[in-house]
Formats: sequence, C-alpha cells, structure tokens
Amino acid sequence: MLKELKRPFQYERILKNEKITDEENEKKRKSKNYLRTLKRIWQVLSMNKGLLYIVLLLVVVSSALGLLSPFLVGMAIDDYIVTRKIEGFIPLLIGLACIYVFNSLALWFQNYWMIGIAQNTVNTMRMRLFKHLHKLPIPFFDKRQHGELMSRITNDIENVSSTLNSSVIQIFSSILTLIGTVSVMLWLSPLLTGLTLIIVPLMYFGMKWITKRTGRLFKEQQKNLGELNGFIEETISGQRIIKTFSQEEKVTAEFLEKGEKLRVAGFWAQTYSGFIPKLMNVLNNLSFAVIAGIGGILALNGAISIGVIVIFVEYSRQFTRPLNDLANQFNTLLSAIAGAERVFEIIDEEGEFKEESRLQELSKVLGDVVFSNVTFSYEEESKTVKNVHLHVYPGETAAFVGPTGAGKTTMINLLSRFYEVDSGQILIDGVDIANVKKESLRKQMGFVLQDPFLFQGTVRENIRYGRLEATDEEVVEAAKLANAHSFITKLSDGYDTLLSQDGSGISQGQKQLLSIARAFLARPSLLVLDEATSSIDTITELKIQAALQELMKGRTSFVIAHRLNTIQNADRIFVLDDGQIIEEGTHETLLEREGFYYQLHGKSAASF
Repeated sequence: MLKELKRPFQYERILKNEKITDEENEKKRKSKNYLRTLKRIWQVLSMNKGLLYIVLLLVVVSSALGLLSPFLVGMAIDDYIVTRKIEGFIPLLIGLACIYVFNSLALWFQNYWMIGIAQNTVNTMRMRLFKHLHKLPIPFFDKRQHGELMSRITNDIENVSSTLNSSVIQIFSSILTLIGTVSVMLWLSPLLTGLTLIIVPLMYFGMKWITKRTGRLFKEQQKNLGELNGFIEETISGQRIIKTFSQEEKVTAEFLEKGEKLRVAGFWAQTYSGFIPKLMNVLNNLSFAVIAGIGGILALNGAISIGVIVIFVEYSRQFTRPLNDLANQFNTLLSAIAGAERVFEIIDEEGEFKEESRLQELSKVLGDVVFSNVTFSYEEESKTVKNVHLHVYPGETAAFVGPTGAGKTTMINLLSRFYEVDSGQILIDGVDIANVKKESLRKQMGFVLQDPFLFQGTVRENIRYGRLEATDEEVVEAAKLANAHSFITKLSDGYDTLLSQDGSGISQGQKQLLSIARAFLARPSLLVLDEATSSIDTITELKIQAALQELMKGRTSFVIAHRLNTIQNADRIFVLDDGQIIEEGTHETLLEREGFYYQLHGKSAASF
C-alpha cells in the first residue's frame, strides 16, 4: 500500500516548487493571477447584480441572527437560570425560537437564489466559451486534442459551477461572522479574546504550508483530467483503427498510465487539502480548552459570569468555524480557479474574425483566382509552399496532384484562409483575399471532402446546412441534382429520417451524395473537391462523378486528386512536389512530356 501511494518524482518537484528547467520557469512566470481570475468571475456574477445584492443582504441578516442567539443564551443563563427567575424567561425562549426560524428562512432563500445566480453565471461562461471556440482559427484546433477542449467546456465549467453554488455565500458569511464574533468577544472580555486569537498565527502558518501545495496540485489534477479526456475522445473516435491493428492492449496501457497520473495528482491534492479540517479541529479543541480553563478561573474569582463563559465557548466555536469554512472553501476555490483559468485561457485566444470591420465583402464572384508568389510554412524551419504562382480563369477546373506532403491541401487551406500566407498574394477577381472578410470569402466557396461529415439530425437538416434559409423544395432539388433523391426516398422517413452522429446507418457513398447536395444548395462560386471519390465503390463512384460534373458547371473548381483517372478532364493540372509547381498543363500534354506527371500516372495505373 505504501509503495502504491509513494509520490512520483514529478509530484515531489511540484510540491517542493523546485526550479527545474528554463522552460518550466517560463511557464511559472506565465501562470495566471488568481486575483485577476476571481475578478473576471465576479464580473460575470455581477450580471445578476440586483438579485446578488439581495442574497448578500440575507447573508448579513443570517450572520447577525447567528451572532445574536448565543448572546441571548448567555443572558438566559445569567439572568434566569442562575438566579432562578421564571418571569421573562418564556418570552426570551420565544424570541430565541423566532431568531432560529428567521435564520433558517434567510439561509434557505439565500441558497435558493444563489444557486440560480451561479447557474446563470456558469451558463454565461459556457456560452461565451462555446461561441468563442467558433471564432478561433483552424490552426488552434490542429494543435490541441479535441477531448481536452471538451474537458474545458464540461469538467472545468462544472467545477466553477459547484464552487459558486456553495462557496461564494459561505466565504462572505464566514468573513461577516468572523468580524462580528471578534467584535462582540472584545466587548465582553478582551483577555479571553486575546487567548482565543492565539490560534490565528498557528492557523496561518498551517494554512500557508497546505495551500502552497494544494494550489499547484489542483492545477496538475485539472491538466491531467483534460489530457485523459482528450485520450478517451481520441480512442473512441479511432476504435475502427485500434481494432483493425489489434492495439487494444497498447491503448489500455496508455490509458492506465494517464489514469495513474490523474490518480496520483488527485490523491495528493485531496490528501493535503484533507489536512485542513484536521488542523482546524485541533485548533478548535485547543481554543475550547483554553477558554474553559482560564474562564473557569476567572469565574471562580468573580471576574466574569458563567453566562459570559458560555457565550465565549459558543463564540470561540463560531470563531473557529468560519475559519474552518474559509480554509475548506479556499481549497475548493483554488480548484475552481484552476478550472476558470483554463476556460478564460481559451476565451482570451485571439479569434480569426477580429478587427475585420474595415475589410470588404465579396458580393459576386466570377472565379478568377491568382496565386502570386505565395510562400507558406507551418513551422518556421521548413517551407510547405514555396514561391507558387498560378492563374485559374473563371469556370475552369484546376487539379492539384503530387506525392503526399507536396502541398496540395495546403493550397486549399490558403485559398480559404484557414491559414495565412507568409508572403505573396492570393487574388480573387483581382481582390487580395487578405483584404476580404473571411466569412464573406467562405460563403463563396463549397467543399466536398474525402470524408464527408454529417451532423446528428434529419437528412433534410444535413442538406440544409449548406444554406439555412433554403426552402424544402430547394433542398429536394439539390438532392436531385446530386443523385441523392432516389436513395433518400427509400429511407424509412425519407427526408425526415433521423441520422445519428456522423451519419451512421447509411453508406459512405450515400454520405458523399448528401455532402454534394449540401454543396449544390450552398450555390458556391468556387468549388473545392478533396478526393471526393477515393473511398467509394465503382458503381457509386459513377453516380458521384456525374453529380460532381453537374456541380462544377459554370464554377471555378479546385480538385485535389491522388487517383489521376479522376482528373483527366480537368482544364489544367498543376503538379506539385516539395511545395513547388513543377509542371502545368492538360492531361494529354503532361503525358506527352513524359515528366513527373507521366511517372505518377504510370504508378497510379499500376495500382489498379
């Protein structure tokens, strides 16, 4: 058991806050400021300002009533129980009962309203995060695991939610109770108050030692949880590949490794945070013993009454209880802040549509496309596209061919401004697309990709995704043009057939026909086809090719192809290798030259 719970070296370093490497020091310097994060959470909370003030007022009332009841109990002892007077005792008991009832009502309403405020706040944060995710550029998603991003939307947000539901009221109430308790205690007996306050330095140094470790451990726990969620999402999405290559044991071992990291981080985070209530119980008992002992001596000497001792004993518990609550809630708050930081980190990422107000709209596109000395690199060390120049005229079909990594897909990514060129220009109808709003540019483009993606919903809704304002008649017409109408009508509910996520339940070819129908409905001026028939059987391929030929009529089209038989009718073929255009021409002229395309064609033909 001891061996299982032994701290790995990495957690020793986290706990000791050692300076490990320059990279880790840089990360440490960039760590977010807790106060800044709290301020941002408060800004969202204050959107419900009116109701929040009512809740805070109820907290003040309940704290005051909580302070009043022990004082009245002490009065009852001194004035009625010790003196054995019955007159006035009953009204005092009724008053105490009323105080407890009103205090309970105040607590109930403040919790009820605070839960509503917390849920509104968390919903606002979740919506801001989700909306901002759709404003982020493609490179942002390429560099991050999707499951890790999902963890921020779900786990981290939920972490903030659970904390706001309870901690905000608890912290404010504890502070008020602490101030009120100390004030009354000083008024009753400065000496006993001083003795009670002896535990404060002990608590301060104990809490400092604990929170110094828990803060970093909770961050590590959230990071490991995000990584684990990302891995889970990846393995679920890749189940077919995992089973195909019989890698179940490998992914299970990786899962156990990541799970172990999360377990160890969670174990030590909870272990150190668990010291807090133990420490507070020890200090609470110490305070009680001091007050009972010294108070008893003072009472025997007539310095104070028995009622005051009872009040002090109760107040000493009320003094340590808010300290205990603050300690526990502070620990929970650290965990919530760690989650909130991860949420705000995404919200602070610069969106791709920022400062586009001065850019122009593309209203009507003829389809004249020019790449003028375009250079681009994903990494600074190596250029993916090198000084490319090409001109595609309106209505032409241009095909990009070449070996893997030649830059074919990158050219399309640059044209759609998923990535920005390092140098050079891309012009559409003579307009530099760098001066065009991205949304306006992409509305002029239609995509039919190698792996068609369908959303959970009806067939009609998936086709309509190309143009949301389209009528049902236009959806059907688009399906007919895409040769999809006949198979749709044979489905159980026709166009209202519900598809599961990613279109499970229909064939790959049928998915592709629906994606072509979606492109028809979008009415694009520029069309991008990325190996649209690569994974389709021959009969279905003929249907898809016929639909694509219809779709390309009158549109400037860009075709990415590995199977060269699919682009023989292209007006021009651009052969890329190592990020450069090395050949250009029609299928026939390129074969006559017996160059690189000729070699590719020979390899492609040999593969059939």
